[in-house]
Amino acid sequence: MLKLYYAQGASSLAPHIALREAGLPFALERVNLREKTTSEGTPLAKVHRRGYVPILELPDGRRVTEVTVILRVIDELAPGAALMPAPGSAERIEAEEWLAYTATELHKGVSPLFASFVSGASKEAYREVLQTKLTALEADLRGRDYVMGDHFTLADAYLFPVLGWTRWVKVDLGAWPGLVAYSERMRARPAVRAALDAEKPQ
Repeated sequence: MLKLYYAQGASSLAPHIALREAGLPFALERVNLREKTTSEGTPLAKVHRRGYVPILELPDGRRVTEVTVILRVIDELAPGAALMPAPGSAERIEAEEWLAYTATELHKGVSPLFASFVSGASKEAYREVLQTKLTALEADLRGRDYVMGDHFTLADAYLFPVLGWTRWVKVDLGAWPGLVAYSERMRARPAVRAALDAEKPQ
């Protein structure tokens, strides 16, 4: 069985959503990112040398990291779920672009705002850049229910948690009503609700 190592509120929510959308059987193991240990007491570095989540353990014991790679693995494991457009299609290229953009521009654009070693002035500069990207993102999504139009893809599984981080870094998503509406549509999906509920502290 697949096993996902996750931390509540982290980017591991993306593959968690994807696994539920795919209908694949999997187990969850919570990770304490402050202590760098799993819920079973295993040092995270022993699970994978990179020492962060998400980590997806495959049935053969291999462990995969990096959100976009894990999402592609899930897509390959569940071809019938149609989580991504057909390989080689123009739509597939666009969906891959969205995954890369979310990883490199949005995810990494928010990350410095969580860092204790980044100064107040620098954080404000990062915040301004992020706000510019959110304005552009809202324009890109105008008239679309999801990233690719009227249907969910793995690009949405990644974008949703990254947008959710804004509330922790003093960026009020309410300034972009289109992004709020998008997030609400995502939150209404059964797989997303199930993932959020499963990650709540017990």
